[in-house]
Amino acid sequence: MFGESDTPADYHGLDEAFDLLQELERNTSDQIRRQRAYFRVAVKSTIILRPANASERPKLQLQGVTGDISEEGCKALFPVPVGVGDVYQLEFDRDMLPLPSMYARCLRCRLLREDAFEAGFSFFAPISLPENVLMQLSAASPDVRQDES
Repeated sequence: MFGESDTPADYHGLDEAFDLLQELERNTSDQIRRQRAYFRVAVKSTIILRPANASERPKLQLQGVTGDISEEGCKALFPVPVGVGDVYQLEFDRDMLPLPSMYARCLRCRLLREDAFEAGFSFFAPISLPENVLMQLSAASPDVRQDES
């Protein structure tokens, strides 16, 4: 669905994955959205996931696509399940999200369909969202509600 992790992203597959994550977010209850402390910004970016433990890093590298990001975490779609409770090193496509590599704990992973798993991550330290992401937030029309994370 996402292509090989060492090849450029299949943008048709990224679009499909992003749409799937957006549909899932629309189905999230309003009560959960109100409990979030930070605004989420919908961002479609390639994400590379590796185990945080350096000795395990060569054994796994997954390529996925982000659905959204906030100062404290992100949501992404992968072709295989990600271990809940495990810590991962995340790298984003620097053209879309100019962020350094970071560590995050997987808080949830759920099956969306046979080849698509939605995973939610919590960063170990809050991040500062890049200017281009913040501009997306401010450019949203006033009648479009931004979700909080």
